[in-house]
Amino acid sequence: MTEAAPAQTVPLGVSRPELRVTDLPTPEEVFSVSRIGPKELFMFAIGPSLIALGISIGSGEWLLGPQAVGQYGFVGVGWVIVVSALLQTFYNVECARYVMATGEVPVVGWGRVPPGRLLWIPLSVFVVIFAFIAGGWAASAGQGLFALVNGRVATAAEAQATRWYAIGLLVVVFLITAAARKISRALELSNWVMVGAILGVLLVVDLIVVPWSVWWEGIRGFITPAAPPAGISATQLGALAGFTALASGLNWYVMGHYRDKGYGMGYRAGFLSGMRGERRELLASGVTFPDDEANAGRWRRWYRLLMVDMWGVFFIGAMLGMLLPTILMSHAVALSGQKPTTANVPTFVAGALRPEYGTGMFYLMLVMGVLILFSTQLGIFEAMVRVVTDATHATSPRIRALIEDDPRRFYYPFMLVLLVVIAVILHLAVPVALVQWSANMSNLGALIYPFLLLYLNSRLPKAARPRWWHKVILVLNFLFFGFFFVNFIADTFGDPLVTF
Repeated sequence: MTEAAPAQTVPLGVSRPELRVTDLPTPEEVFSVSRIGPKELFMFAIGPSLIALGISIGSGEWLLGPQAVGQYGFVGVGWVIVVSALLQTFYNVECARYVMATGEVPVVGWGRVPPGRLLWIPLSVFVVIFAFIAGGWAASAGQGLFALVNGRVATAAEAQATRWYAIGLLVVVFLITAAARKISRALELSNWVMVGAILGVLLVVDLIVVPWSVWWEGIRGFITPAAPPAGISATQLGALAGFTALASGLNWYVMGHYRDKGYGMGYRAGFLSGMRGERRELLASGVTFPDDEANAGRWRRWYRLLMVDMWGVFFIGAMLGMLLPTILMSHAVALSGQKPTTANVPTFVAGALRPEYGTGMFYLMLVMGVLILFSTQLGIFEAMVRVVTDATHATSPRIRALIEDDPRRFYYPFMLVLLVVIAVILHLAVPVALVQWSANMSNLGALIYPFLLLYLNSRLPKAARPRWWHKVILVLNFLFFGFFFVNFIADTFGDPLVTF
């Protein structure tokens, strides 16, 4: 009896095991269909973009964008939204490129960049937790749910009650993941429902109540380069840039869902199964494909699916998700004669439309607000748990042995611990102030991760490597979002670099 030949491996970077080499699967193999047509595309291939979009249409699109437009108008604000969305979508594609080519999620891949995993993996986990643990996304959802249940906006004396609603929604997130057979699939299905309802209802409401002049003003603001309006702060503008579309330099923390969806080599690496699902193997290190014509052809097919998912769903959805709430906010400001503040922006539209359009519109807008903010809460809370789980499982043989190589045994207890920590932090500041903090901290990632991507993606199999202009756009991410972060730090601890 002859021994089996050892599996072929290739090095990538430093301080992590070499990547095992095997063929790319076909999309038909992954999704168990005979061909990928339009029906199969929507039923099986589209998904990670919806999870990202569910997070996107929340803190930026329902809170920060409408607040900025409500206070300062469209011109000088809209172009920041468009540039941010374009840069972030390109950045998302580059993050997903690495996941598809190696089956490794970004937080694990960063450990391959010199000086290695002892720096980049713990730092990346810290940055994600530090950016999002403030819980502004949860607190805002609690405000909306309080208003929906009680039929009115909470007063300052009732802030504690809104926090309990926020904590209750965190528990709902835990229950959704606990009931799942496959966690990513449960998030996809939830966001199909929520994002579809949000965009559909907002489009109908805007067509009915928003004057065409306001529609045109919003569209014109998106395509008109102009100086930022006088009075807007560096923190507000940086927060708007950071949380338009997703989370600027930290978008990678959601792109790991392409692994769990089975895109490219993610199919070979495994996924996080839910509490009710069967135990599935999740590789601690990635897998890549050989440089040959057959695999290059399969790669091009996967890349086209990624383009549809990112540009056809995420980018278009993010732009609609920003346009529809902001023009509605502009109309609400005109009707009420007031402007939104950081304290009341989660429920401002509902309250402003009520006198003109009745109680039914008030409750409809509150339902939309809760759906929008809960979709963000669902995605962010789960992603923080996922990032820590993936990082721990990939880098610690001792913990893998302790949990018997079943990531669920780490994932769910850590989610409960994080729930308690966020519940405490919710008491520290008003929701939108917390969201602005998170958004500007997201811009910090743009100073770091574009360069890590440049290192990793330039070492992928030739068919998967980015073109030169992809690299230029990563540098533009660094310059655009990095500027806003530096300005935010200067503004926080002294004088901003620029004033408007």
